[in-house]
Amino acid sequence: MLNTILDFAPKIPLAEWVDWLTGVITDGFAFLFDPIKEHFGNFMEFFAEDVLMAIPPVIFILAIALIAFFVTGKKFGLAAFSIVGLWLVYNQGHWENLMNTVTLVLLASLISIIIGVPIGILMSKSKTANAIITPILDFMQTMPAFVYLIPAVAFFGIGMVPGVFASVIFATPPTVRFTNLGIRQVSKDLVEASDAFGTTGSQKLFKVELPMAKSTIMAGINQTVMLALSMVVIASMIGAKGLGREVLSSLQRADAGTGFVAGIAIVILAIIIDRITQNLNRDKD
Repeated sequence: MLNTILDFAPKIPLAEWVDWLTGVITDGFAFLFDPIKEHFGNFMEFFAEDVLMAIPPVIFILAIALIAFFVTGKKFGLAAFSIVGLWLVYNQGHWENLMNTVTLVLLASLISIIIGVPIGILMSKSKTANAIITPILDFMQTMPAFVYLIPAVAFFGIGMVPGVFASVIFATPPTVRFTNLGIRQVSKDLVEASDAFGTTGSQKLFKVELPMAKSTIMAGINQTVMLALSMVVIASMIGAKGLGREVLSSLQRADAGTGFVAGIAIVILAIIIDRITQNLNRDKD
């Protein structure tokens, strides 16, 4: 009896509608997706194989250690960890996988930041935009990450490009939210003072609001980078190169040792990136 109450209407063909819409978008925007897949994919391979791999590992490790040293206020802890950790990755034969992972995370993070900061500014300036975009961000953050692989494959096939696409969708919301929050938290007195001095909208944004919101925005960027890194293993399911592929293949072969080593390499990279991005916004002692 109770089930009949729920069956008062025929099944809504939601899955069919989504398939139809995906097909329409894929066919209608093939002129855009195909060049992105080809040219952006070639650029990623060039950046990973011809740029990063061309840097001698010892130079790369020392450069990261120097960055860590100065970013942390000339403290040796993170610099020493970077040297030991990255050497361990090299020692275990995962250097090329590390460079592919760095490429994916770096490009996905940059695209997310380029998209996220302007949208966050728009949300802080417009109640209408805030009301429209907030539910979209909620949807992006609550949808399981695996689901993003479906449109990524439909639009771009398999490889690094759909991995970046899925990572951007998953990682963009923190930058948007924190930018919006940071600007809204700027003291009203400062904003009124800038208005009293006759500043234009762009002057007020770039000289008052964004500098005052820097700490909050950087916290969002840190979260975006870490979320992009968390997509490494998931993106490997659609052909993205890197450490995630090693973890996935090890899982498929039940090879605990190789999977553990690749996982440790991801953890090392995550710690280095997290500590560097956190310290970029801290006052140095």
